[in-house]
Formats: sequence, structure tokens, C-alpha cells
Amino acid sequence: MSEARPHIHPPKVETFDLVARTNIDPKGFVRQVEHYREEPWGLYMARHADHPQFHYLESWILPDLGIRASIFHFNPGHERDQDHYIDIGDFTRGEHVWTSEDHYLDLIVQTGRSTELLDVDELLEAHATGILDPKTSERAMLTAASTIDGIAAHDHNLGSWLTSVGMPITWR
Repeated sequence: MSEARPHIHPPKVETFDLVARTNIDPKGFVRQVEHYREEPWGLYMARHADHPQFHYLESWILPDLGIRASIFHFNPGHERDQDHYIDIGDFTRGEHVWTSEDHYLDLIVQTGRSTELLDVDELLEAHATGILDPKTSERAMLTAASTIDGIAAHDHNLGSWLTSVGMPITWR
């Protein structure tokens, strides 16, 4: 018996407009951003959310590493055992607008305990169906592996790893 194949969508694309102070999510919804902060190594975003499971989102977009690290502030009853959620993809810095293209793989960091890789099946299906080309698929896998390795080498502490590579981050 074979398992059901995952439903594969094109890569999720988001925009982060620093002038308009908006974040356009993958479904095209325009979200007002409470706070943007640009650093030489990345972009910090903090905004309210109208999601049933979480009410606030903080993210660091780090183009040179190919990651977006987030903290979801969950609503009561929807808490998850995670400290950081990391998306793997292509992240592009623009003068006033940044963009992201998610490449399916995600990591869940439990500080001091573990870093878990998710959605490998989605990446493989996207590759098999031609949604992601071989070079992009390989880059996503290598990015996930190097990110896991870096975080694990710092006792599964995202902030410690990023500080060690010259990208000190802070959250609200």
C-alpha cells in the first residue's frame, strides 16, 4: 500500500514593503506591519495576525543563509512545543521591497533540545513534478542541512548560531 502523495502548490511568495509597511502573504492578503528593522544581514518584521491559531508573528529574513526564522505567538489552546519556525527558500533584498519564495522545507527548533526537519515529502514531490528545478531543490536540501548543523552545533540555539555567524538577532 502506498501513502497518499502530498498536494503540491507552487512555491509560496510573499512581499515585504518597507515604505507601505505591509506584508503581502502567499494568498495575496495585505497585512499591516507594526515594525520593520533592516540590518546588514537581514530584515526583522513584527505584525499582528488574524489567524485562528496565532495572534502575532515575528520574523527575521536572512537572505545570505536562505532562511526566514519566525516566532509565532499562539492563541490559548493552540500552543505548540516550538521556539522557532524556520522556512527554507530564496529571500531577496530590494531597496524598498523584499521578497521571499518558500522552498517547502521547514525546521522546528526547540531551544536546547532539538531541530526537526519537516516537509521533505513536499520538496521531493515539487521536484518530481517539475515545480522546482534540480538546482533549486538541491539548494533547499543543502540549506536545510547546513542550518540544522549550525543550530545543533550551538546546543539547538538559533540565536547563538546566528550570533556566531555575525547575525545577532533580537525579538520584541
